[in-house]
Amino acid sequence: MPWKTTLERAEKDKRQGKAPSTQAGEFVREEIEHIRRGKHGARNTKQAIAIGLSKARRAGVKLQPPKAGTSSSRTRQQAQRDYAKGQTGSRTTSRKRSIARERALKREPRSAASPRALSMQANQAAGRRSRASRSAAAKKAASTKGAVGRSQAAKKAANTRYRKAA
Repeated sequence: MPWKTTLERAEKDKRQGKAPSTQAGEFVREEIEHIRRGKHGARNTKQAIAIGLSKARRAGVKLQPPKAGTSSSRTRQQAQRDYAKGQTGSRTTSRKRSIARERALKREPRSAASPRALSMQANQAAGRRSRASRSAAAKKAASTKGAVGRSQAAKKAANTRYRKAA
């Protein structure tokens, strides 16, 4: 079951009109936090992200399953099941299954949530996208940020440049 704060954050994102992937990002963030706190592990960063997306779909986030050709049929089918479960509202998982899942994940390493692993995953994901796609996403992010958000981002960027120069 996701944390109450995660559900609230996702709901806030939804109210603000943000994309389902942004709403789902809250669940991914929670999953990374679980790994960092030692609740369980993950084989790799991709698995940690997949767990978060699955939780988001089951919690009712309207995150569509991946299209054919972008992931394996098994992954797609599981995503469809999660999505259906989240839309109908039946969200009870058997106790035995929950315990078995947790036990299996406890045996996995915690390195999947390290800053280095997350950075590598982000770079690989960005590398699979075209330059135009990345540019469009950045422009959209800047436009939806608002004046205060842009100002804060500019200050943060200036601070980073200052640190790197020193």
